[in-house]
Amino acid sequence: MSAPGDGGFVRVCSLGDLEDEVARRVDLGGVPVAVVRADGEVFAVNDICSHANVSLSEGEVEDCQIECWLHGSRFDLRTGKPSGLPATRPIPVYPVKIEGEGPGAAVLVSVTQES
Repeated sequence: MSAPGDGGFVRVCSLGDLEDEVARRVDLGGVPVAVVRADGEVFAVNDICSHANVSLSEGEVEDCQIECWLHGSRFDLRTGKPSGLPATRPIPVYPVKIEGEGPGAAVLVSVTQES
């Protein structure tokens, strides 16, 4: 990972490193982030479930949602809002930039700003 650049964006991986609908956990300055490629886009959300304090990147991704493996709470990757109990609080969503083209394109995430 590279040092923070414009707007706090940090390179976390290449686009080709991300499998469709499979979360990848990265640590950005002590902030656990789940990076997910879904529906032709790349999303970054806080990797900790707001209900049970477990890693969301270990759960399933489907229909632009990430599911907590422990109790089944689901969160929208675009908004962070829970779409199923037991979670009632949203998770932070972080802005993503893609620089370049093809599998070698850089995926950059900023945890200094939430979208």
